[in-house]
Amino acid sequence: MTRPDAATTRERLLDVADALLAEKGIRATTMSTVADRAGVSRAWLYRLFPDKNALLGAALMRLVETTWERDHAELEAIDGLENRLAAGVRIGRRAYDNPGATLMRLRTAEPEEFAAAIGVGVAGIVPDLAAFWRRYLRAAVDDGEIHPGTDLDEASEWVARVLISLGSVSGNQIDPDDPDAVRRHFRRYVLPALRQAPAD
Repeated sequence: MTRPDAATTRERLLDVADALLAEKGIRATTMSTVADRAGVSRAWLYRLFPDKNALLGAALMRLVETTWERDHAELEAIDGLENRLAAGVRIGRRAYDNPGATLMRLRTAEPEEFAAAIGVGVAGIVPDLAAFWRRYLRAAVDDGEIHPGTDLDEASEWVARVLISLGSVSGNQIDPDDPDAVRRHFRRYVLPALRQAPAD
């Protein structure tokens, strides 16, 4: 199968996985059912997704990614990197909490299975989220908010990792649902690091 065919097959598998997640939930969605409904051999399914968590994690993260264009519009209307980063945490958390959404239902009904699948999905989303944030770091350089020598690719990946952590992992010191606490964290730690000349 050529690369375009593999990409098309991957999308078809994710479409079927999305439908099954909405219809049956995580536990009842099996690799065999996905392959059968997509008209794909199990060998091809396992070549593209090594296990159920990889497949469902990719499907869940694709649900999150569908909102990214709307998120860009929201962030473009906000001034300053600190405020954009704080909004990014809110946006990331909102993606899982839309009432009635498949993500919220699965997270509530099957929390352990959801955590396992979304964890695999998040591992694959770091490069995409870094690319999402790169434009805002470029704007921050242009506006003099962060050091002009900042390696934008590396810094964007770091910002993506910080946002994923704040958006999905509970802690004792920062309430990710408190915008003032989130902004304070960025103001104290993330922004000072980005204002410094990068060290070797």
